[in-house]
Amino acid sequence: MEKNHLIPVQAKTEQAEVRLLLGNEAVARGAWEAGVKVVSSYPGTPSTEITEAVAKYPEVNVQWAPNEKVATEVAFGAAMAGARAMTCMKHVGVNVAADPIFTAAYTGISGGLVICCADDPAMHSSQNEQDSRYYARAAHIPMLEPSDSQECKDFTKLAFQLSEELDTPIFVRLTTRISHARSVVALDERDEVGVKPYQKDPMKYVMMPGMARKRHLQVEKREDFLAEAANRMPINVVTLRDTAVGIVTSGVSYQYVRDALPDASTLKLGMVYPLPMKLIESFAAKVDKLIVIEELEGLIENDIKAAGIACEGKKFTGIQGELSVERVKAAVLGIPAPAPTADDLPARPPVLCPGCPHRGVFYEINRLGLRVMGDIGCYTLAALPPLSAMDACLCMGASIGMAGGAERAQGREFSKNSVAVLGDSTFIHSGVTALIDAVYNQESITVLILDNRITGMTGHQQNPASGKDIHGNPAPAVNLEKLCESCGVENVRVVDPFDLKATEKALREETARDGVSVIIARRPCVLLEKTTVPPYVIDGCKNCGACMKLSCPAIERQEDRVVINASLCIGCGMCAQVCPFNAIQEGVWAQ
Repeated sequence: MEKNHLIPVQAKTEQAEVRLLLGNEAVARGAWEAGVKVVSSYPGTPSTEITEAVAKYPEVNVQWAPNEKVATEVAFGAAMAGARAMTCMKHVGVNVAADPIFTAAYTGISGGLVICCADDPAMHSSQNEQDSRYYARAAHIPMLEPSDSQECKDFTKLAFQLSEELDTPIFVRLTTRISHARSVVALDERDEVGVKPYQKDPMKYVMMPGMARKRHLQVEKREDFLAEAANRMPINVVTLRDTAVGIVTSGVSYQYVRDALPDASTLKLGMVYPLPMKLIESFAAKVDKLIVIEELEGLIENDIKAAGIACEGKKFTGIQGELSVERVKAAVLGIPAPAPTADDLPARPPVLCPGCPHRGVFYEINRLGLRVMGDIGCYTLAALPPLSAMDACLCMGASIGMAGGAERAQGREFSKNSVAVLGDSTFIHSGVTALIDAVYNQESITVLILDNRITGMTGHQQNPASGKDIHGNPAPAVNLEKLCESCGVENVRVVDPFDLKATEKALREETARDGVSVIIARRPCVLLEKTTVPPYVIDGCKNCGACMKLSCPAIERQEDRVVINASLCIGCGMCAQVCPFNAIQEGVWAQ
């Protein structure tokens, strides 16, 4: 490496316009100010708002991709062709994108390439607590971690500069509390960096073994250079206060440390991979005791110990869940966290919305006693009582593969009483290849695609089957029926999930059928439509509880009867279909 300098983060100025921004919005602003040209992502909480925010800037070409792998490949293609590009995803999305990410570390780029990954400690909306810092180490890609919205903007700009200077993708790691917290951000103007001329370079970009071996050497040289240069980076900040205790920390954990231990000396790491070991060693020599405060895994602590520097950390904080001011006080000062406040409020588990089209499908699945290989989406909530219609949920698109595997393990009689369930966006994301596999390997499974015409759980993002792009403009819509047929499925049928009898009939017939069959339960998400249908009312309730099995929030049980909350009811009519006494009727609007 010939580079001998690193670009400092731009400081705020008194004249700058300031706004209160989410961390995600600040990342989007930083990318725009850095002159980003292309952004391609797949929505995933807590990262979704980055791409939604950057889509508001007309200078940027922004798109939703079918999945994170495609999004990364699009961004890489743009960066290879000379433009600054970015892709954003949640932590489990990095798993999907890992294939191009690891090789992009070898090839390098031309324009800057930034990969934003948002981790979810405590699993607010995720199936695991994966720590994406492992990916930085495994892929040999530098990782920056901001601790507030201002740093989200500044570090994103720095990431683009470092990416071009070091010829590598750069990770910017967020966590839920940084992505979804607001703080003041000083704004700057956009830097129109332009697009570099495209240069054909197969020795750099064609990763055949002979080329890849040579590029791997460049990766190691770059990493060695950056490990040394990190000691001089202004985003790694030492602040000496009381030297009895020194805290090494990063990201949102720094905010907890400052509140919990205002007098402690701190080393706030802006770059969490590779670590500035000389800086850490120098800091450790100035304090009596060194403690590492980091969420999830003890990566920083273990690296410091491996360098022969005495420190402690995870024995105090553990590796599960989010940290907090109280947990840091308990870890370092031994001050017990306050006991939770007792209350008499009833439990309020998450539930499908009133009028959700998924409800009818799972009501019939439950009634028929079918096993469900589930997937990632709003419909995962059907695992909860009283629907209780979910046996497994692993990752995006896994439902079809799990159903096929279960049939191979248990036989055809097992699959006659089983279904694979996934949404339209999830099917496009990673279900199509599993469906091809099921047909190719001559399995006998039934697949339900719950087509609500949107990517629902992450907040109504468009997808290739919805007919609109990220800006809401018309776009070609994938025909799911034809797509399934082209995969080799001979039996594809569409039902309205509000029609419970038709849904039951389809389930009975298709699960009994040999081979792969697909049921598409099609009705738009209730939140997409403004209904004027009068709410349903109950007259002559026998208190049998049949309607309660729908798990509809609009249906409320009182002491001697059931009532329908008119402010929640959207008039779907499913409750009227299940009432054995015809006590539920369509109401009328008050005059």
